Amino acid sequence: MFDVGFWEILVIGVLALVVLGPERLPGALRSTIKAIRTVKNTANGFKNEVERQLRVHELHENLKQAEEKSLEDLSPDLKRSVEELKEAAESVTQPYKKENDV
Repeated sequence: MFDVGFWEILVIGVLALVVLGPERLPGALRSTIKAIRTVKNTANGFKNEVERQLRVHELHENLKQAEEKSLEDLSPDLKRSVEELKEAAESVTQPYKKENDV
């Protein structure tokens, strides 16, 4: 991500020690690490959400193509997408069936 070598890190560490002092340096490091983790987690969550939305869009487009072909003579990719959507629909309705059966 950043092109920071050993010597740059050493210079930053020495400057931080001089500026903050040995008493406040550990707390500053913990705060910095916590902030970096928060940013990474947020970025990973955003990336996962975008990937999920792209997958949903792809499945939606495949379903449109399958509907245009009247669900007959579909390519293997379209068949797989339709099967995934059917399984997802069944998994959504199953909890309701269990409640009604009880």
